[in-house]
Amino acid sequence: MELLTADEGRLALSYARSVMHEHIAGTPYDEPSWPAIFSKKRGVFVTLTIHGELRGCIGYPYPVLPLKEAIHDAACSASTEDPRFPPVKAEELSHISVEVTILTEPQLLEVAPDMRTSAIEVGRHGLIVKGFGRSGLLLPQVPVEWGWNTREFLDHTCNKAGLPAKSWLESSVQVFTFEGQIFSEKHD
Repeated sequence: MELLTADEGRLALSYARSVMHEHIAGTPYDEPSWPAIFSKKRGVFVTLTIHGELRGCIGYPYPVLPLKEAIHDAACSASTEDPRFPPVKAEELSHISVEVTILTEPQLLEVAPDMRTSAIEVGRHGLIVKGFGRSGLLLPQVPVEWGWNTREFLDHTCNKAGLPAKSWLESSVQVFTFEGQIFSEKHD
């Protein structure tokens, strides 16, 4: 995966924040000059927190949109369409920290179910679990933030999919790994 530079990461963060402000408060922004990487299709998630507590997180696991468009859509959706939270209000905007995670293409973990724990590296990999008509995703930073080991990471990803914790041990359940380049404002 072609990595973003630190300047491009700051641009991604600034853009996500500007889009969110326009979407919620109607604050206009000037369209930046876009480096070429922002026209490439990439998976991306925008995560919003207030004082370290999750306030919204939505994105695209697969590279279906150019990065600029994916960031725009994810920032709007994370701020007003995450079903776990009420829409962000204008008065909350100054308290929100923005994080943008640029993803590699998810890859099917092609090992026996009982070998999955040894093929996953906490802090490097994000996970997608698919099975029984359901799917769930957790970003690479989540198990680090919660202090989970690989088994706990797999269990929680299954739970996120609405599946029992140990479902990752079933051969009919698929596990995908991906990596993420994380840019964060770290206001919390």
